[in-house]
Formats: sequence, structure tokens, C-alpha cells
Amino acid sequence: MIVGDVMIDAYLFGTVDRISPEAPVPVVVVKDRSNRLGGAANVALNIKALGAEPILCAVIGNDHKGKEFEALLHESNMPVNGLVKSNSRTTTTKFRILGNKVQMLRVDEEVTDDLNTQEQLELLERIDTIIQHDQVDAIILQDYNKGVLTEEVIKKVIEMGHAKSIPVAVDPKKKNFLAFKNADLFKPNLKELKEGLNISMKSSALEEVKTATEELQKKLNVQMVLATLSEKGVLVTQRVSEIFRHTHVPAHLRNIADVSGAGDTVISVATLCLALHVEAENMAEIANLAGGIVCEEVGVVPIDKNKLHDEVLRIVTHS
Repeated sequence: MIVGDVMIDAYLFGTVDRISPEAPVPVVVVKDRSNRLGGAANVALNIKALGAEPILCAVIGNDHKGKEFEALLHESNMPVNGLVKSNSRTTTTKFRILGNKVQMLRVDEEVTDDLNTQEQLELLERIDTIIQHDQVDAIILQDYNKGVLTEEVIKKVIEMGHAKSIPVAVDPKKKNFLAFKNADLFKPNLKELKEGLNISMKSSALEEVKTATEELQKKLNVQMVLATLSEKGVLVTQRVSEIFRHTHVPAHLRNIADVSGAGDTVISVATLCLALHVEAENMAEIANLAGGIVCEEVGVVPIDKNKLHDEVLRIVTHS
């Protein structure tokens, strides 16, 4: 189950060969359009691509873009029973205008206010029904600061999951960073770790990152922190009783084309490992590989499980 902020990534592709007479801006002549699942829905796509069955729980607008979002889910053979439609919210859409293969402009259409009381209630009821009647092996809380993951929703979903012995993983953002208490897996990047704890550290100082992850685990009572460190790889910190165990996995040399969506892939792979009781060190290694693989592709794309499988066999099993 993936709970969080969903969106449509809308692309307009065209050519540019003149400047507008109305203003000093390029004129893009549209040649093609594309709508793609974004936000928490991209996490669902990654889960699907890895061979598991995602159930997406979110609030969308009762609008034209909401219908387009549902159609995209149907096209990807994913259920829509976890979606709540709101008359007071807009379905988040990021419009990207590309001319001559270069992004010219991005326009965001969204409501980022927290869900109101009724929307929260409807979403939590939907989640509870699914947890009670379907087999849910893990829950991902995927936050993009668009208002779906309120403190109340976060607290209740973690409680629901643990009542059924379902592990809960978190991909946080700054606003509610310290609200995810008692989660099983917490995956911040370095920027989120610094901002969420309001600390300063040198990006290259691994010992400082280790200290920060220990502080985070004490504050949130989480079992495991998987910190992504860009070109430095990942650091997984486990808390066993009062002892912290750190494992650093360096990044592998890559031809980086686009880092967009890498975090979505990392949380997807890590959570599947969590559901399958994979050892933390192996989880970190596999998730690190997956994040690197998608960075070699242009745009936000789900992980290719065959490519990941081959790399795991080549690198992890021979290390």
C-alpha cells in the first residue's frame, strides 16, 4: 500500500524557431503531448515494475485531471479503490513545456493545504477497509508536501499498520518530518536530514551523518534509517536495543542522465526488501543499485527489474 501525494506529470513537446513578438520568450510549436503518473503514483509504478501489486491511497480532485489520473491507473492495471475524490481540491498537475528537447517552463496546478477533516476521515476509512480485507504486506508513506499526509493521517496509518503487524516505510519531506513516529523504515536524503533535524553538517563527513541518523532514531523511535547521500551512496542505521549499527554502501560509477525519480525507486525497492525480511545490509546494497540504474535514464521512469536482477547478481553476490 502506498499512501501519499499523487500527481500527473504532463509534458508538452515541441520545436522552437522564433521569439514571440509579444514578449522576449520563445514560441514552442507543440508536436506531442504526454501524461504520466507522478508523485506517490510513481512509487506505485516502481512497485508494479518489480512484480508486486500496489494499492494507491490518495486524495485527488473531482475534476477533469482527476479522471485523467484514474485513466492512467487503469492503463497501468492498478486499482483505483484507494482514491478519494474531493470537490475542494485540484488534482496536482505539473506541466513541463519542452522546446528542442530543452525544458522551457514548468507550470504547477495544485492545492497544498492540508486535507480538511472530512477528507481525512474518508481517506482513513478507505485505508482501513483495504487493510482489513486485502493482503497488505507493507505500507509506504510517500510525502511531497501537498497536504495528504497530515499529522493525523500519518499517526493513524502507522497505528493501523502495526495493529496488523504490517511494516511501515516513510519517504519524508520537511514539513512533517518529525511526525512519523514509530515507523519501521525512514528514508531521508541528506538535505531532508539536515533540514528536518535543523542541523548543519559537511556533506562529505560520514561520521556526522551517522550521528544525525542516531539522533533521528531517538526522536522518532524508528527501527531503521536509510539515508541517501547522492554520489556518496547510502547509509543504513539499525537500532538494536540501545546499540546503533551503521552500514555504508558507496555509490557505483554511473553515466548519470537524470536523477528525477531516483528516491521513488529507492523507497520502493527498500520496502519490498523490508516485506521480504531481507537483511538491512543487503537491502541498502540493492536499493542503492536500483537508484543508480534509474539515474541512467532520461525522465522519471520505473526500475527495470531484469536490469536490477542482473546487477545484483553481478555486484552483490560477488562482493
